[in-house]
Amino acid sequence: MSPREVTTPEELAEEGPVELSLRPQRLAEFIGQQKVKDSLRIYIDAALSRREPLDHTLFFGPPGLGKTTLAELIARELGVNIRTTSGPALEKPGDLVGTLTNLRPGDILFIDEIHRLRPIIEEFLYPAMEDYKIDIRLSEGPKAQTITMPIEKFTLIGATTRLGMLTPPMRARFGIEQRLNYYPSEDLELIVHRFHRREFKAPPHRPGASFVAGIS
Repeated sequence: MSPREVTTPEELAEEGPVELSLRPQRLAEFIGQQKVKDSLRIYIDAALSRREPLDHTLFFGPPGLGKTTLAELIARELGVNIRTTSGPALEKPGDLVGTLTNLRPGDILFIDEIHRLRPIIEEFLYPAMEDYKIDIRLSEGPKAQTITMPIEKFTLIGATTRLGMLTPPMRARFGIEQRLNYYPSEDLELIVHRFHRREFKAPPHRPGASFVAGIS
């Protein structure tokens, strides 16, 4: 038997439906983090009743606990689009201009590893988060012209595993902070049981193939 028949990091054709069936489609289906879910439910309902974007939200805690999944669920609950990126992927303000100018009212921008943003990116985001406008430089040099462009009201959701590395000015701009904690054994059992229940509804799964729990 070859190593690939035992396990592989590559997604196999028959694995897609299994992973999709395991990922929660609504906030209530997300297993664990009950305090976080209860708080988010209140914030989401308030935003919907006011017909306003959700306040900027920060998730922090150890890796692999569901920050990305929660951001996607928030977008689904609000009925808006979500754009995802990461701190290390943003090298200059221009990397965000296209994304921010194409956001619709209430859309979500999710930045993973937000503590790794460059200072120039943070400064570019401050007016976007506070006043919903961005400054675009038309050229380089000391006499470069800058224009201010309005953008739609949006929600920035940041995720970090190192809260202490987030700069105070950036952290102060988040109206909602939620800490994710490790899952107790009973929640892990529920996740395993969900897999076993839904495994029989999905196409046959190749024995020994890789499995993604879909909670991160």
